[in-house]
Amino acid sequence: PLSLHDALPIWVSRRVTPPAPRAWRLIPLLAGVAELAFFIDRRPPTTPGQIEAYMTGFLLILAGLIIAGPWLTMAGARLISHRTSRPATLIAARRLADNPRAGFRTISGLVLALFITTVAVGVITTVDANRGSGNLGPAARVTLVDLFSGPEMDVNAPPVTMQAATLARLRAIHGVSGLTVIHTDPVTGSIPAAEAGGPPSFGGIPAGLVSCAQLARTPALGRCPPGARAAAVPAFPLPFGMIRRQGTQSEIVWRAAPISARRLERLPAVSLVVSTNGSRSAIERARTTLENAYPGRVAPPTITGLYSHDAVLTGWQQLANVVVLASLAIAGCTLAASVAAGLNERKRPFSLLRLTGAPLRLLRRVVTLETVVPLLAVSVVSIGMGFLAAQLFLKSQLSYSLQPPGIGYYLVVIVGLAASLAVIASTMPLLRRITGPETARNE
Repeated sequence: PLSLHDALPIWVSRRVTPPAPRAWRLIPLLAGVAELAFFIDRRPPTTPGQIEAYMTGFLLILAGLIIAGPWLTMAGARLISHRTSRPATLIAARRLADNPRAGFRTISGLVLALFITTVAVGVITTVDANRGSGNLGPAARVTLVDLFSGPEMDVNAPPVTMQAATLARLRAIHGVSGLTVIHTDPVTGSIPAAEAGGPPSFGGIPAGLVSCAQLARTPALGRCPPGARAAAVPAFPLPFGMIRRQGTQSEIVWRAAPISARRLERLPAVSLVVSTNGSRSAIERARTTLENAYPGRVAPPTITGLYSHDAVLTGWQQLANVVVLASLAIAGCTLAASVAAGLNERKRPFSLLRLTGAPLRLLRRVVTLETVVPLLAVSVVSIGMGFLAAQLFLKSQLSYSLQPPGIGYYLVVIVGLAASLAVIASTMPLLRRITGPETARNE
């Protein structure tokens, strides 16, 4: 006679022939992807239109994951049933083949949490890579800029006449390595955006004139061509998004300006740039000197402080962390409830298996595999769809390409999956209590 260990693989292998998965279940998922891809070149012009368009795409993908989940569970069951002869694996495959919806329902909350986590991390990581302070270069962090007309330059705004005493006090500060006065530009007028590496659609950039001797001591603004005495530069430091192809403004060589040094000095100033060694005392003393010289205006920021979105990005990251933690917590509770409910529904079949000689550890492996197989099969697709949705959103809305997330994202995924296994393990004591001999009795 055959033992249970020998008989189960024969019995199950003859009966486990999962039907072929129905590919039509992927249609909603693909429809969501197509919805987001459609707006790469056809983004709605209004904010309500964009919200409606992107929400429709994301909701279609979420619905597609729910609808395709049983299909992927069935695919996983077919795969493991053809590659093993172990009793626990074959029993789990049989259960998943008979009812893939129930198998997927157990882990559906975690799958949606992984999708939300992936989209949030992908978008924030990419925005931070493109708009964070690190993109402006190290010189931007140690360079103060006093804008007399602001970044949104009004060429008709009255310029400021620089005070020689103010410049002398700034030069006397320990740690100040250079000053550059950007004067009004009656010669050039504006600089084509293409010269700064930006797209032509940006149009002209308001120009100012600088002395090349001063510019050489403030590297954050760029460089003069060899032999030039004056150059036409932007009237205010450029944000990174305008000079993406060049890297930072310090790498740009500006055009020479046909103006004499004497005439340049007589021109009014539109902004003043102060380069420091990065020490806190030098930056604060220079800022205080400028505030005293030109009271009633905003304290001069560094170039990084002027354009960095770090504060906004920090808020987004905190919001994303809340969403991620809340999603994983809800998914963990859903998983625990689903596993416990599944055990309670099948306590009689499990009791009969124990009466026929199936060890408790075999039943534990069955329950674990019934959860792990759909979890791994659908999680891979969910994470991939999250990255794809984030890429389509970033490309259509911000013209950015998705940047790979840091180690923190992978730690979150690993911790989430490990927590899921811990939740499954926590339900195992219930299996012993509900599969006793009394459960198999007929009333």
